[in-house]
Amino acid sequence: MNNSFNNKTLMITGGTGSFGNAVLKHFLGSELREIRIFSRDEKKQDDMRHDLQAKYPEYASKVKFFIGDVRDFRSVADAMPGVDYIFHAAALKQVPSCEFFPMQAVKTNVEGTDNVLHAAIDADVKRVVCLSTDKAAYPINAMGISKAMMEHVIYANARLAAERGGTVICCTRYGNVMCSRGSVIPLFVEQIKNNHPLTITDPKMTRFLMNLDEAVDLVQYAFEHAEPGDLFIQKADASTIGDLAKAVQELFGNTGLQIIGSRHGEKLYETLMTREEAARSTDMGIYYCVHADNRDLNYDKFLVHGNRQSKVFQDYTSENTNLLDVNKIKEKLKTTDYIKSLLE
Repeated sequence: MNNSFNNKTLMITGGTGSFGNAVLKHFLGSELREIRIFSRDEKKQDDMRHDLQAKYPEYASKVKFFIGDVRDFRSVADAMPGVDYIFHAAALKQVPSCEFFPMQAVKTNVEGTDNVLHAAIDADVKRVVCLSTDKAAYPINAMGISKAMMEHVIYANARLAAERGGTVICCTRYGNVMCSRGSVIPLFVEQIKNNHPLTITDPKMTRFLMNLDEAVDLVQYAFEHAEPGDLFIQKADASTIGDLAKAVQELFGNTGLQIIGSRHGEKLYETLMTREEAARSTDMGIYYCVHADNRDLNYDKFLVHGNRQSKVFQDYTSENTNLLDVNKIKEKLKTTDYIKSLLE
């Protein structure tokens, strides 16, 4: 574990979600002095508190719970004193619901992020890692558009904080986290349990596949390596939705398929890194780091001197990454706690 966590306080916004639970499990036994769970759901906080007391009594007192909403600046600011680091995971993430209520996505994903970052800068928080999504790249739906705007809010605040010489703010972007709340795999399992056919939108649709441990590793890597305004992306596996459905059926039973067509705001494939971002990225091995665009508002010098890129870059998508076959998908599924618990 990184020594920079010794005797420090970590705050996780949206901390009762799938990612928050995974981070808590990862860091509970670390040398962190305190972990603050910030969310608006008192029931999930109470469930998490009781689970900690039952399973990890020696660490339960390390975790503090703060009820608040990232939309409410005062509640965020009140939870911030003494915090050294923040993992900002609070968000509205469901594509269809954001299509019907786009301003709710704006209030949480855009304004909420701005609140968290301003409060962090005011409280002299050392580092903030924000979580974004592949749907922010070339967005076509309200959730993706709100996340794209969130990223621009992150970069603007990162620039501001860097000019002041204080908080280091960076961003991670990743694809579908398998078996997280609202994801398709638990839906498939539930449909099989009820002997219903699996409802799939388009068998040829492709999606990135990550497990929660990979999501936490990406955030930790960004935490350790980020310069202000950097964006970190994992080189993730992907699969077609048709093959994913087959893999789940081979594990739990074949109940047939029903093709229902694309839902509101869905793409045929997702993009994790655009060609424009690739032009200013560095290959870090299993990750890409997209560096901040640090040009200022004086564009005259670019008109005079130019800023041409001679190399041709391409988007990094769920179509041109490593596509897993059905057997490899099953192996990947078995790395998740959710699937492992069902197969025991």
